[in-house]
Amino acid sequence: MSFLKAEWRKLAIANYEIEPSILDSYIPPKTELDLWEGTCYVSLVGFMFLNTRLLGIPIPFHRNFEEVNLRFYVKYPDGQSWKRGVVFIKEIVPKAALTFVANTIYKEHYQTMKMDHLWIENENHRTVQYQWGTHGAIHSLQVRAELASKEIKPGSEAEFITEHYWGYTKASDHESFEYEVTHPKWKVYDVLEHDIIVNFGEVYGSTFAFLNQIEPKSVMLAEGSEITVENKKSI
Repeated sequence: MSFLKAEWRKLAIANYEIEPSILDSYIPPKTELDLWEGTCYVSLVGFMFLNTRLLGIPIPFHRNFEEVNLRFYVKYPDGQSWKRGVVFIKEIVPKAALTFVANTIYKEHYQTMKMDHLWIENENHRTVQYQWGTHGAIHSLQVRAELASKEIKPGSEAEFITEHYWGYTKASDHESFEYEVTHPKWKVYDVLEHDIIVNFGEVYGSTFAFLNQIEPKSVMLAEGSEITVENKKSI
C-alpha cells in the first residue's frame, strides 16, 4: 500500500539558475546533481494537496491544503540506469501534524506556517497564487496563464522539471532515504506573467538570500494529477 495518495493541482513553478557549489552540503549521499543542459536549478513550487489519504485513510481536516517548497534536482545510479529525483530544501505546509509526520518518518525539512491560495478564471486567463508567512511577513508566488492546457514537449525544460519521479533525503553523512513518487505525465499552461514576493533569506536561510536579487530563468504552471508517495528505503 502506498504511504500517501492525493492529488497535486495547479503547480506554480519558478526556476532559478544557481551555482552548483551552493548545494554541496544539501546533496544526499550517493546522489549527484542533475543538470538541465548544464544549468543547475532550484525551483520554488506552490501547489494544492487535494483528497489526501495516508495509508489509504482520509485524515479529518488534513485532506486539502497548500504546500510551497524549494527544491533541486539529483540523480542516483541504481546499477542499471539513473533514477532522477528531487531534494527538498524546505517544504511549507499549514498543518503542524503534516510537519511532524514528514520530518519524523521521511527526515524531510517541513515547516508549519499560515497559508492561503487563490485560483481565479475569467474568459481570458487564469490566475494561481499561493501565500505563506509567519510573524507578520507575507510571501507570495503568483502566475497568470492561458486557460487552455497543452502537452509537455519531449526533451523540453518543462519535461525535465516535472518528470523527476524519486525523492531523496539526506539521512546522515553516509545514508540517504529514497522514495518513489508516481503520477502520469502532466499538462502545462503557457504563463503570461508572474509576480514573486519572497524574502528567500528569511524563509530558506542566508545561503539562498541572493535569490531576492535575481529573476527566475523560467516560470511554469502545471495542472498536476493524482499522485502516490511510496514507502521510503535506505540507500
